[in-house]
Amino acid sequence: MIVNSAGWPAFKEAFFNGKIFRDSFGEIASAFLVNVKIFCIAEAIILVTALGVAVIRSLQGPVFFPLRLLAIAYADFFRGIPTILLVYLLGFGIPALQLSGVPTSTFFWGTVALVLVYTAYVSEVYRAGIESVHPSQGAAARSLGLTHGQSLRYVIIPQAVRRVIPPLLNDFIGLQKDTALVGVLGVIEAFNQTQIDQAATFNFTPGVVAAVLFLLITIPLTRLTDWLVSRDRRRLLAAAGAPV
Repeated sequence: MIVNSAGWPAFKEAFFNGKIFRDSFGEIASAFLVNVKIFCIAEAIILVTALGVAVIRSLQGPVFFPLRLLAIAYADFFRGIPTILLVYLLGFGIPALQLSGVPTSTFFWGTVALVLVYTAYVSEVYRAGIESVHPSQGAAARSLGLTHGQSLRYVIIPQAVRRVIPPLLNDFIGLQKDTALVGVLGVIEAFNQTQIDQAATFNFTPGVVAAVLFLLITIPLTRLTDWLVSRDRRRLLAAAGAPV
């Protein structure tokens, strides 16, 4: 057993020190609000921009080929770059250019980096949802007199979004955790505050505090995802006439 091992007392003191946990909780919780702020801002932007990229990729006809090519290049490029590398490049590179009228805030550019990367990932989730809608749905909408844009807006996209809510939530769970990457730019968020407290106490317990705070958000989101998957499964089985 772990608790009976020879090194357990030292391990417990280093990672589960109750006094340090209580003393550091307030500072780390305040810094964690920065993670939550980044997450909320990025998520609101990603939901809209990723849908736009997915719609562009779904446009048919040779006239839209240049736009489709740009959307494909965007998704491939930003899914291929490690997120932390893009955070470094934008967070340190853009302010160093000293361009007039361009923000120099590391918070801003760290958030932009997350938006660029996760928009690429989420656009593929949206695209899978759009392609999962049977072509007859669009044809039926067109037969009723709707334009291609109207059929996308009122028929195809609503169905596609409902189908991809669980994988979207999975992506946003990842986004919430990746907000810690902004700390490499010097933004005082939960992970950065953890490192400060660890350096001050020579103890790893502040890391446990940060882990607990992240779990308080990610676990409810995970359970919500599981519930949505189960609900969709029951709905599909009911529609097929199979026992639930």
